[in-house]
Amino acid sequence: MEGINAKYVSKKISKTRWRPVSSSSLQQPDIFATGSWDNEDNSISIWSIGENGVSSMDNEFEGDPQLVCEYKHNGNVLDLQFLDQDRIVTASSTGAVTIFQHHHNSQTLSVSQLWERAHHYPCDNAPCTGVVCNSPEIVTVGEDGRIMLFRADQEGVQRTIEKADSSAIHAVTFLRTTEILTVNSIGQLKIWDFRQPGNEPSQILSLTGDRVPLHCVDRHPNQQHIVATGGQDGMLCIWDVRQGNMPFSLMEAHSSEMWEVHFHPSNPDHLFSCSEDGSLLHWETSSNSDTPSFLQGNRTVVIISRSAIGHLETTHMLPTQMLSVNSLDVLGQCLVCGTDGEAIYVNRHVPI
Repeated sequence: MEGINAKYVSKKISKTRWRPVSSSSLQQPDIFATGSWDNEDNSISIWSIGENGVSSMDNEFEGDPQLVCEYKHNGNVLDLQFLDQDRIVTASSTGAVTIFQHHHNSQTLSVSQLWERAHHYPCDNAPCTGVVCNSPEIVTVGEDGRIMLFRADQEGVQRTIEKADSSAIHAVTFLRTTEILTVNSIGQLKIWDFRQPGNEPSQILSLTGDRVPLHCVDRHPNQQHIVATGGQDGMLCIWDVRQGNMPFSLMEAHSSEMWEVHFHPSNPDHLFSCSEDGSLLHWETSSNSDTPSFLQGNRTVVIISRSAIGHLETTHMLPTQMLSVNSLDVLGQCLVCGTDGEAIYVNRHVPI
């Protein structure tokens, strides 16, 4: 597909994230991190697509990701987030939460903080499934149903919500500085307010009668009450957490599990999703309305098949492939995704 650079890396890629760029600068991102899974040795890696990363070898194309540095990771990388421009937080299948420091001068990685068994069962480790950062705060969730709050500048745990969930929590996002939203394996969204004592959520939302596991969630960058979720059935759901406990928009997005969904951080009428079915979709509104079309709708649930979407345009961003697209990230006009086909795809000209 035109404009896409593919890099084969000999590892299944579970997570990929752009390094943040200064909000005041107009530059496009040029550094991203990846984490691997289901390999004999897993790793966290830093890649460059900047001019300095262009090889002089004839077989390298401009814009091809170049490996800058990597570090062995204990267990599968189940989530990965930049805390700031120099530090990356990972969630491991071993239950560990790790902060890695990227040293720009030497182009090396080192471990600067490690919470070894942040998530665990009484007699075993529990996978840490999700992490979200609002520096210096870090929130993690796990299969043990725990929510953990850390500070990057302190060794101890700031807060533990012990039995936040009786089922596995799969993902977490900040709604506000003191509020987070989690999604779980029985199709529920739960809102937690860290100002409140106790272990009870302030709100629970779910599809009535539906217990389809939810795998991913993202918050609208400008409207904190709007979130998008995706799960095992491949449905894309848009929720307004102020209005009842039902999504106001459901779209048949993928034919199998949706692994990630992301609003474009500065152009949120563009949305991206990726799936076990090997597809990466770009959703954009084609109406002239000020409100993105997937945020329009009343409080009734509307099920729209993809073929019937008139006011939404969906674009397949990748050439057809059979293996899962596990992770994506978009920043500026740049998109990166990682797959079980041991490939990273980068598109530096996303039509936003």
